[in-house]
Amino acid sequence: MHPAVSTITSAAHAALTGVLILATAVWLGGFITIAVVARVAQHALGPTERVAFFQALGRAHGIVSGLALLIGFATGAVLVSGRPWDGLLVTTVAVAGLLAATTAIGVAQARRMTRLRRHTLNQTDNLLLARLVRREARGAGLLRAGIGGLSLALVALGVLLAM
Repeated sequence: MHPAVSTITSAAHAALTGVLILATAVWLGGFITIAVVARVAQHALGPTERVAFFQALGRAHGIVSGLALLIGFATGAVLVSGRPWDGLLVTTVAVAGLLAATTAIGVAQARRMTRLRRHTLNQTDNLLLARLVRREARGAGLLRAGIGGLSLALVALGVLLAM
């Protein structure tokens, strides 16, 4: 515990740290799991089933991962609440804000991709639409990489804050 943080008891600090670790595990574990599931679904499901599967998975996963991210942000904020604002804390808050914004953009982009993929099911001969889906999919991959990178950076910053 940082010496300047004395607003919570050590038992509360330990409990909050445990909740933060669990929320982080759910967030990162879910992020990695989605990548694995996407790879498997690409080979195991047909286009129509894959679109329906990811639409349902996205809704369920969005609730679980969204709650994990919010709980992680809230417990992290409580854990650093008595800490003076220094460069490390400012950087951590900025990265958390970027992660939240990038994740919101990612959710909107995933919904757009679902609509596009659904349209391609009905227009299999539309080459322009197929090209648009491929381009958007590349963008989605870059966005997911950004979310992953920001998530890992936030974990590293959290470790530094805990020292």
